[in-house]
Amino acid sequence: MIDSSTDCHCHILPGLDDGARTMEESVALARRQASWGFRKVVCTSHRVGKYPNVPEVVVAACNMLQEELRRREIPLELTPSMEYRLIPETWPETLEKGWLLPWEGNHILIELPIHKASRIGNIVPEEEIARLLGMGYQPVLAHPERYLYLDMDRYHSLKAAGSLFQRNVGSLEGLYGEAVSVRCEALLADGLYDLLGTDLHNENYADFFDSFGFRAR
Repeated sequence: MIDSSTDCHCHILPGLDDGARTMEESVALARRQASWGFRKVVCTSHRVGKYPNVPEVVVAACNMLQEELRRREIPLELTPSMEYRLIPETWPETLEKGWLLPWEGNHILIELPIHKASRIGNIVPEEEIARLLGMGYQPVLAHPERYLYLDMDRYHSLKAAGSLFQRNVGSLEGLYGEAVSVRCEALLADGLYDLLGTDLHNENYADFFDSFGFRAR
């Protein structure tokens, strides 16, 4: 299991998605992560229709940012990876072309459509979880508390299929609204979470985390 000094979900690589836009912004966010006690950071750039990232691009951006952090003596170890949305526009192509970029050897961060279950098309998440497990990967479901169209039975189904669950920092404290906070409490009560990630995109997220005194350990 990933230790508490690892942020396993963030969008700090410059210019790849809806997270950090410039190298300076990336460095500023990395400095905040280090201040919270993280020592390792998994950079999970989106792979989705609007941001069709591929491993080579993500790895190059991660290496570039890592070098800049070393130059500025910011003590973070970066690992390149991606956040894969299970939608017909990108997921089948990802598997076909082998664009899986795991961390810690075999962890793959997957997400469902945030607001509309219909966006998943004919993809069955439990089947994709089983597929990944059969390929030797460990699926990690990103921020399940944000999928308000799921009921608790479905969460347990996804868990039973073999996925780990990753909670977002800020979900419990209201970053995504009261309904997500309530859902987060329910998932915590059922003991369904395994990992914690910031899902850090920008300084507004960071300021919110500081507002309730977040520390990684």
